[in-house]
Amino acid sequence: ESHFKVIVVSEIFAGLRLVQRHQKIYAVAGDLLSPGKIHALAIHAFLPEEWQGQDTSSPNCAHAPKS
Repeated sequence: ESHFKVIVVSEIFAGLRLVQRHQKIYAVAGDLLSPGKIHALAIHAFLPEEWQGQDTSSPNCAHAPKS
């Protein structure tokens, strides 16, 4: 697998813009995001009150092998 999704719900995102929230997640992910390890990463970063009712479903990969 080279496509991943991260969903983080935390109060630590209070007062932060979307880009700043993503930067915090990138900082924690560190070496996992080095070239060649992950092709695509979808980040969903919410405050607890934002999380309620969110649709975080993902479409099927366009390059997935067909069965």
